[in-house]
Amino acid sequence: MDRLSPATLARLPAGIRIPDYDREAVATGIVHLGLGAFHRGHQAVYTDTLLKHDPRWGILGVSLRSPETRDALQPQGGLYSVTASDGETDQRRIIGALTGLAVAPENPAGLLARLADPAVRIVSTTVTEKGYGHDPATGALRADDPGIRHDVTNLTHPGSTLGFIVGGLRLRRQQGLPPFAVLACDNLPANGHTLRGLVIAFAELVDRDLATWITDTVRFPSTMVDRIVPATADADRADVGAALGLMDAWPVVTEPFSQWVIEDDFGGDRPAWDVAGAQFVQDVAPFELMKLRLLNGAHSTLAYLGYLMGCETVAAAMAEPDLAGLVEDMMREEVTSALPALGGFDVAAYRAALLQRFRNPALKHRTAQIAMDGSQKLPQRLLGTISDRLARGLPISRLALAVAGWMRYVSGTDENGRSIDLRDPLSAQLRALADDAGPVASRLAPALLSLRSVFGSDLPNDPRFSAAVEAALDQLFQLGTRLTVMQSRRSAR
Repeated sequence: MDRLSPATLARLPAGIRIPDYDREAVATGIVHLGLGAFHRGHQAVYTDTLLKHDPRWGILGVSLRSPETRDALQPQGGLYSVTASDGETDQRRIIGALTGLAVAPENPAGLLARLADPAVRIVSTTVTEKGYGHDPATGALRADDPGIRHDVTNLTHPGSTLGFIVGGLRLRRQQGLPPFAVLACDNLPANGHTLRGLVIAFAELVDRDLATWITDTVRFPSTMVDRIVPATADADRADVGAALGLMDAWPVVTEPFSQWVIEDDFGGDRPAWDVAGAQFVQDVAPFELMKLRLLNGAHSTLAYLGYLMGCETVAAAMAEPDLAGLVEDMMREEVTSALPALGGFDVAAYRAALLQRFRNPALKHRTAQIAMDGSQKLPQRLLGTISDRLARGLPISRLALAVAGWMRYVSGTDENGRSIDLRDPLSAQLRALADDAGPVASRLAPALLSLRSVFGSDLPNDPRFSAAVEAALDQLFQLGTRLTVMQSRRSAR
């Protein structure tokens, strides 16, 4: 089968949307760090839509580690397909917003030079929660992180997200250029403000004058991003190839729903993403908190408990009546009441839409994928809600079971004795704690709660939390996940 490329675009079947602008006229105005499926299925789609109106905002896509995406897309001229499926109807389009592809470790100095290009006015990021070199419980920079330590003294050849951002800003300052805006698009609380603090803290370790310049001149708008984009599988490539009549080595398969809320604080020119459906607001925080706690919190709950029940995908987990009911009850009874007022926003309708999206059979969103990096995700997805409810004297039984599900998952083996492929920045530490404690809740729960980088210092010392988590973990070990979930639902009624 021939490859998708600029030369083969005209051979695509009718009904597949192709770029409606001259790609040769598109300039690179954005450098994006973290060229995974989510960025290509979300922000790049919005950008692709606006390029007809304003061709200054093409994207240089940068992989910070693996050349895999570059190697797949380079022969395609940066083109790839996005399929939005609801399980019955597929909407397909070709995205042409990528003006170039780079792999940072291959040429760090070259990437810094691109960051110093005056035409580049935005540097955006989707590097996952673990990619910022920070403590997820506090949001503080981990100055002892090996990557951070390296980059502080080797800023001409950095390797980390913060190293490239600060290195690029330093070059622009040296050359008398205005700074670029830094646009975080990951699931971090107050992601722009959090990234601003990390960048400034990193710069302080390099040059205090540079840190002052960044503090005074660089803007870090916060965002809320929402679209379920599973990792691409070989089956997706086969299905997409059959539909296109051309091979796409790195397609994106996602859901029809997409939302992007952006703080309108760029300090200068910015893309008109609102022509593509994005929403510019003065304060992203309420939207962000709602999404992190409802969508992402429910996703993690489904991932850990669903995986332990033998469900490979979120849709399969939602087909388990007791688990689906538990998650729905948690969202309605425990999460919604801990959200701030959203100014007329229909939270009940949003919850209902989420449950429908989770059930989408076309999205093969693997529970093991969502379960990755749990030590980085728990604080914003579950623990913040727990802290808020405890402060108000409210129960946390379902949320505690979700945390216990994570603890059971990181114990290392599933209920059939099979090894769990634990992928987490703290995997070695988690495994050591689990191996030492064994499958005994009274030992494992306190051991994991001692991780201050995950749980902070207050929650582990609150017996309402620690006792609830330990009791739920004990049930998971003694009864198994399916029966524990069933009993949890019944006891909460």
